[in-house]
Amino acid sequence: MNGTTNDKEESKAMILLLGLRRGGKSSICKVLFHNMQPLDTLYLESTSNPTMEHFSTLIDLAVMELPGQLNYFEPSYDSERLFKSVGGLVYVIDSQDEYMNAITNLAMIIEYAYKVNPTINIEVLIHKVDGLSEDFKIDAQRDIMQRTGEELLELGLDGVQVSFYLTSIFDHSIYEAFSRIVQKLIPELSFLENMLDNLIQHSKIEKAFLFDINSKIYVSTDSSPVDIQMYEVCAEFVDVTIDLFDLYKSSQQVDKSGKAVQARPRELKNVSQLGNGVILYLRQMIRGLALVAVIRPNGSDMESCLTVADYNVDIFKKGLEEIWANSRIST
Repeated sequence: MNGTTNDKEESKAMILLLGLRRGGKSSICKVLFHNMQPLDTLYLESTSNPTMEHFSTLIDLAVMELPGQLNYFEPSYDSERLFKSVGGLVYVIDSQDEYMNAITNLAMIIEYAYKVNPTINIEVLIHKVDGLSEDFKIDAQRDIMQRTGEELLELGLDGVQVSFYLTSIFDHSIYEAFSRIVQKLIPELSFLENMLDNLIQHSKIEKAFLFDINSKIYVSTDSSPVDIQMYEVCAEFVDVTIDLFDLYKSSQQVDKSGKAVQARPRELKNVSQLGNGVILYLRQMIRGLALVAVIRPNGSDMESCLTVADYNVDIFKKGLEEIWANSRIST
């Protein structure tokens, strides 16, 4: 590849996915961006060439996976241009393997990346933790964080901020981690959070997420803490809604002369009341986004709750359209 990214890919909304061979990078991409079942990733071959994944939310985001055996610092590879062009560097460490080599490699990459791009976000996935006990997870995280800090201190980089996440493709932790990573690259994040807080304040909504429908990454949520179980329920509701939506295709419409006419595209929407009375509410927004909200009626009837929610979500959607229009003008 020799660093030859085109102009569209050379935006700050690009993430580099790095790590040693067999660390789980390709599996992460397949699960996140291709809806591959985690068990099916066991049969993936090791990546030998850089690969690129794209998805568009409020930003056009590219995730570039680089092979573990690639030497980024050889003369023929334009590393400076590559590292300057990205907003986030995500390094995957296999928690079930001997990870000292990975930490040394990570520190070397951080030293170079930070020199050419001081604003880059450094993210570390402590991956494959599904096979570890809770105590061992915490011990591994503490050890990796400490050793990484020591390596960076030796390089004179003790001021560099590094975020660490415990992840697995067998649960929602990888989606949660990537959601937080992507959010750092969205300039309008504070506006989105304020808008969601305002939506909640004027509705009986307890929690709201703005999902990228295809990847189930949430690009924003309100300012209240994220409960991982609530996030999992909402993410699974997205899956169910899409499955049902795809099951019932629109029938072709005809005009008076019998000619087929273009049917108006259906809006993705779903409402479901759980056994405990909680309402799950999903509405399609713009650019592959959907709002998913958890509503607690608290004595109110379901119909009145949904009427208020629909009205306020319409206002929220118009606000999103304005943000998107303004961001296009400014770029």
